[in-house]
Amino acid sequence: MNQTLYVITFSLLGLSAFKSLSKTKLALKKAFKSFEAMLPQILTIILVIGVVIAALSPEQIASIMGSNSGWFGVLIASLIGAITLMPGFVAFPLAATLLSQGAGLPQIAAFISSLMMVGFITLPLEIQHFGKKAALIRNGLALLFSFVVATIMGVVL
Repeated sequence: MNQTLYVITFSLLGLSAFKSLSKTKLALKKAFKSFEAMLPQILTIILVIGVVIAALSPEQIASIMGSNSGWFGVLIASLIGAITLMPGFVAFPLAATLLSQGAGLPQIAAFISSLMMVGFITLPLEIQHFGKKAALIRNGLALLFSFVVATIMGVVL
């Protein structure tokens, strides 16, 4: 899948360069400057995530989000997900591990959905680029939706 995306991306970049090399160079310069401006915040986020992951083992998280923890466990799981930032290829195996260690399905659903949709750590970056109101509304609705997902998963499965 990744190779396909790379091929598509570089093909479109080549097409853009073919149509207008000067505009393509300008766009790449702007993209690099934007990335360069975000890099310190991104590195800070990665550092914070590393500390959080090192501080909380999967066993500790599972004990907090156990199937007997009820809505308190859903709330805790959702908050942990909201303050944690990790890619899906790490999050889903972690969720499987937590489930195998006794975490409840609604708690894991809240954790995963808030992990993927809510960005507490990235909120300053989001406010900077989208504005305070839009960032807070988006994150608030995403957090609310994580509870909806947990409820649905608890009822359906």
